[in-house]
Amino acid sequence: MRRIINSTYITLDGVIENPTWTMPYFDDEAAAFAGTQTDAADALLLGRKTYEGFASAWPTRDESDPSTGAAYFNNVKKWVASTTLTNPEWKNSEVLQGDVIEAVTKLKAAEGGDILMYGYGVLTDTLVKAGLVDEVRFWIHPVFVGGSSVSAPLADARTTLTLADTKVMKSGVIIATYTPAAAG
Repeated sequence: MRRIINSTYITLDGVIENPTWTMPYFDDEAAAFAGTQTDAADALLLGRKTYEGFASAWPTRDESDPSTGAAYFNNVKKWVASTTLTNPEWKNSEVLQGDVIEAVTKLKAAEGGDILMYGYGVLTDTLVKAGLVDEVRFWIHPVFVGGSSVSAPLADARTTLTLADTKVMKSGVIIATYTPAAAG
């Protein structure tokens, strides 16, 4: 069974949108960890907003430069959970059809590597509550940027997770990895 891994960059004040603030912290150590994630994942699962942000940014990056990650993001299989997007134009993108829980359950049961998600919003919250997300990795950046916290208001977002691992980078970024807490 495939694993679903959520990887979310977040500031100390809870901002995850438009993560250009990560650039001063994305050093060789962060690149190595990010590369480990993408090496293990042969697919992305994205909500519509994250898809639109990625689809407008990644195709403009140089795929011949391995440090950009563009070759991976532009060519990997991408599934998009959306009720409004019908014809995704970014290479290897497909909109999930029908009930998102059923569709993701089928993806997870299929053969393949990890399925990587970015950003913690309504889709991740829904999948965590359904027991479909195996790990949530918060890349906590030592910066306050101001603005709205978390990308979308999450109604009844109460979820308990268990700390599985921490990695403290020289840059001050902490990657806190959580797994869903056992029910009961």
